[in-house]
Amino acid sequence: RGGEYKIVGRHVYGDQGKTGDGLIFIPFYRKEREDENMSVNKVIDAYNLFVGAVITFLTAVFGTYWYIFAAYLFFNVMDWLTGWYKSRKLHTESSAVGLKGILKKLGYWVIIAVAFLVSVVFVRMGNDLLHVDLSFLMMVGWFTLACLLVNEVRSIIENLVECGYNVPQILIRGLAVTEKLINSETNKTEGSE
Repeated sequence: RGGEYKIVGRHVYGDQGKTGDGLIFIPFYRKEREDENMSVNKVIDAYNLFVGAVITFLTAVFGTYWYIFAAYLFFNVMDWLTGWYKSRKLHTESSAVGLKGILKKLGYWVIIAVAFLVSVVFVRMGNDLLHVDLSFLMMVGWFTLACLLVNEVRSIIENLVECGYNVPQILIRGLAVTEKLINSETNKTEGSE
């Protein structure tokens, strides 16, 4: 089937000194099949098409910074898995508690959606009706996402500590400091109103 014969290697016989005298090269041929190359190219093309489609979709839905949302989803899954592992290790597994955890994670996504939706509505209202630039209100959504990201990472670390893992203190302290800074900024904002 299709293809042509090509040299794919050679056997060398004789004196292999520096001069090259006495060398006999006997090429060996193999009928190279176009089907093999085409199938590899098809797999690579399909992979590139799939990855490109996923990134395009994520960018269309979540915007340029889709990877932050992807990281938050990853932390959601890791938190749920480390929580499940902790409960299994401590013999406190419960389907109801696991379902409650999943519903809680979905609730966090709703909070993020509401925060960004409210921001977008106010920014558009400011531009269209009031002719005022309220784009700084987009920070409400990003701030909400940042708070929940810190919360997820802290929960993962707490689960690992309770499972007996030796977590570096810098991670524990760093998350505590970050949470304090976020909370102090929230309190300043609430106090100024």
